[in-house]
Amino acid sequence: MAPKVACGLRDIYTGSPNDDCKYCAMTIPTEPIGSIPRPIKLIKAIADAGDYADPKLDPLYTEAIQDTIQQFEATGSPVITDGEQRKYQNFWTYSVHGLQNTAPNGFKIPFSAGHVRRMPRLTGGPFRYKVYADRYLDVAKRYAHRPLKQAVISPSALSLMYPAEDIPNYSRQEFIDDLLREHEIEIRRCFEKGAHKVQIDFTEGRLAVKLDTSGELLNSFIGLNNLALSRFSAEERQRIGVHTCPGGDIDSTHSADVDYADLLPSLFELRAGNFYIALAGEKDRVRVLKIIREYLKPDQLAFVGVVSPIDQHVDTPEEVRDRVLEAAKYIPLEQLGTTDDCGFSPFSEDTSTTRETAFAKIRARVEGTSIAERILGDH
Repeated sequence: MAPKVACGLRDIYTGSPNDDCKYCAMTIPTEPIGSIPRPIKLIKAIADAGDYADPKLDPLYTEAIQDTIQQFEATGSPVITDGEQRKYQNFWTYSVHGLQNTAPNGFKIPFSAGHVRRMPRLTGGPFRYKVYADRYLDVAKRYAHRPLKQAVISPSALSLMYPAEDIPNYSRQEFIDDLLREHEIEIRRCFEKGAHKVQIDFTEGRLAVKLDTSGELLNSFIGLNNLALSRFSAEERQRIGVHTCPGGDIDSTHSADVDYADLLPSLFELRAGNFYIALAGEKDRVRVLKIIREYLKPDQLAFVGVVSPIDQHVDTPEEVRDRVLEAAKYIPLEQLGTTDDCGFSPFSEDTSTTRETAFAKIRARVEGTSIAERILGDH
């Protein structure tokens, strides 16, 4: 395990407090979403190898993870991630990348920049994850001194792998049963490895409204994810969060044109304790904050986005401060947190944002939240 650093957060491994970090006593929690742009050297090496899992890449992955954690901690962020440096391809299909019972011509995700991402299509049963996200914690824990958050993909996203036509000898219900079991296993393994929080990525929520304006697809997604969440105790669900955003890839989105009013009322029906909501990139933040205030339940925390990863402008702490103070007018302080709108590089080869820009924005988020907290504490 890495040596301790001066940080007032309770160490996730020993529980012992330190007293030298100005962010340790923050009452407005602030957390990242997950991904950080990979080093260009790693991206090129992966392209040359032609295989994300090539063992020759292992030293570069480890180097990228160590550097990411060091830079993350230098921002002052009370909670960190490994930057998803080793998630194969992307945040969406890391767990099923390379499965033999899949084909590449699955569900299409069109982005406003004109490119399309595709999911694998399931060709036969049974459905099993190839990789559980706890494996990333195994490496990150060697270098981290602060609580580690682990993002996992939602059951609703992976449900899109099952084709419209039934798979012979493997019904949709059998697939759903397997999917829910695998999702539960993944979250429990993350908790067993010491994850401070587990975040369920649900970026397809807003996309569902775009694909089906009747709301039926969204409702089916909410119902499926609640089946998964119901497998956990109330105490465990307070350490589980759900992330929603309009997508973020190569400085573009897949569903920013969808009205949040068509998503958020259903979102807060999910039986999770934490919600990470993209907000900084919204045209009318106040309107969204009012919707959050109306539907947020007493046992839920709303982490609102205060920096936008697909905006190349590097936010100042003062800009973040003002967004936090704005949010505090509508959301009870005891239920308010801050976050980034999205991961900075959810698809691994995306180089539209630099690592330097990502960490500068994170630093602004942390410092701006701290400044706002002090102002609110004086009132």
